[in-house]
Amino acid sequence: MRFISDISHKRVPCYRVLDDDGELMTHTNHVQVSKEMAVRMYSEMVTLQTMDNIFYEVQRQGRISFYLTSMGEEAINIASAAALSSDDIILPQYREPGVLLWRGFTLQQFAHQCFGNTNDFGKGRQMPIHYGSNKHNYFTVSSPIATQLPQAVGAAYSLKMDGKSACAVTFCGDGATSEGDFHAGMNFAAVMEAPVIFIIRNNGWAISTPVEDQFRSDGIVVKGQAYGIWSIRVDGNDALAVYSAVHTAREIAIKEQRPVLIEALSYRVGHHSTSDDSTKYRPIDEIEYWKMERSPVNRFKRWVERNGWWSEKDELELRSSVRKQLMHAIQVAEKAQKPPLEDLFTDVYDQLSSNLEEQERLLRKDIEKHPKDYPSDVPL
Repeated sequence: MRFISDISHKRVPCYRVLDDDGELMTHTNHVQVSKEMAVRMYSEMVTLQTMDNIFYEVQRQGRISFYLTSMGEEAINIASAAALSSDDIILPQYREPGVLLWRGFTLQQFAHQCFGNTNDFGKGRQMPIHYGSNKHNYFTVSSPIATQLPQAVGAAYSLKMDGKSACAVTFCGDGATSEGDFHAGMNFAAVMEAPVIFIIRNNGWAISTPVEDQFRSDGIVVKGQAYGIWSIRVDGNDALAVYSAVHTAREIAIKEQRPVLIEALSYRVGHHSTSDDSTKYRPIDEIEYWKMERSPVNRFKRWVERNGWWSEKDELELRSSVRKQLMHAIQVAEKAQKPPLEDLFTDVYDQLSSNLEEQERLLRKDIEKHPKDYPSDVPL
């Protein structure tokens, strides 16, 4: 009689290509990246970093209601997006705007969504950072944790039935693996052999809950193995490692028609959102260490510079240009008109249901009674 032990004494290794100084590690295989691809990847990482900094300050100024950054996880965003095809369907959590940025969503479109004006694809009905775009095969972000995981499996199975040479890719954080939808999605994917890639950002924190209080297993990679899914652990702060892992995972998912799980180890440098103060539950020097010493942006920059593909002049020009574009986009978005009141009730049913008609009537009655409590720039 032999029981499988609860915890293995040997941890699953982490796949890396670049060391902490941005040097290629010896005895490691990776998918080659061209100069053009590398420069674009770095440029988009800087753009995402700059966008986060500026929109975060805009929220702090009270100009938008909410924001959430991807600081410390820029490599997971951009490198994974670079390794995918535009035909692949993305079902994100809420910390993957870089995937949408890579696919061509403009800084102006990001600003429109955060300000919820008439140019926002969601017509102002979503919280800021809940992006979505049919054109870019990017499902709209949903606030509830892990709901997108079983949906991604369904989308992947649909691609399989239609014989498409594409896969579904879904993202979530370590906290989402504590939700039932994670386990349902994993089992569904394994049994149905759906071409879906689960990219799990293990960034150390589910808001204020550290990973050691979430599970006793060796991270998340072993959970994929338990469900019969090919899995890999990768250094999420290493852009080349993420690119190689996702590129290869896509080939496996499509050619072999099977799911793949990628656990990307990283660290959430920013607060969970603008509703959080992470200094209440973790030391400031720890945050600064990961922000400066272990930055995925700085690591990839050193590698690009060593190849002679980037200079300080390029750096200054890029950061200045992105900042100017963002400031202009914010000014335009802030001045744009808000969606009309009726947009709160349309687009759900072909004909307005009686309960929605009643809600609209009551809202308009309340506005007439208390006009000063409602913004004057919303068309009624």
